[in-house]
Amino acid sequence: MNTARRKLLLKAGGAATALALNKTQAAPGLPPRFDPVPTLPSQPTPGRPGDFDFLNGEWRIEHFRQQPGRQDWDHFEGEATCWSLLGGRGSVEELRIPARQFSGMGLRLLDAEKAQWSDFWVNAKSGVLTTPGQTGSFEHGVGIFSSEYEEQGKKMLSAGLWDQITPQSCRWRQVVSADGGKSWEHNWVMHWRRV
Repeated sequence: MNTARRKLLLKAGGAATALALNKTQAAPGLPPRFDPVPTLPSQPTPGRPGDFDFLNGEWRIEHFRQQPGRQDWDHFEGEATCWSLLGGRGSVEELRIPARQFSGMGLRLLDAEKAQWSDFWVNAKSGVLTTPGQTGSFEHGVGIFSSEYEEQGKKMLSAGLWDQITPQSCRWRQVVSADGGKSWEHNWVMHWRRV
């Protein structure tokens, strides 16, 4: 085999290897690409009835979740049924993950006096509403909801983000920060597809 042909085949093999690696990085089970986390607004946009109406209906959800203390990501499917109530001042999400024998409920309520949304969670196993919930607003088409909590004596910030909202799809991301929001770490991403 001549030298020129060998170099060409080696280059082609390298390109094929690079292509295979790119396909592997995009394969199910690996974490999705992380977009930047928007800045938490100092003056949130007032909430309005119907802000969560985009969720109404039946959904299939592709989950990517990172387990605490691990680098790998768990990939699984789920589903949800969502509806509005109280004239759009409330939104209910019934989340089901049959493969994990897990279900829960998201409850979003608009405080009419403060014009602020609160996002609560109920795990079906406990039946307990998480309080105080994440408060927030929709800023330029992105829902930004945050709360503070303490972990091993350290103040932490958690945020739930609704973005990429279209009539047929949306995305929810959960991020945490140990430095007051200067840097964020993703630990759960859900890609919603309307049924």
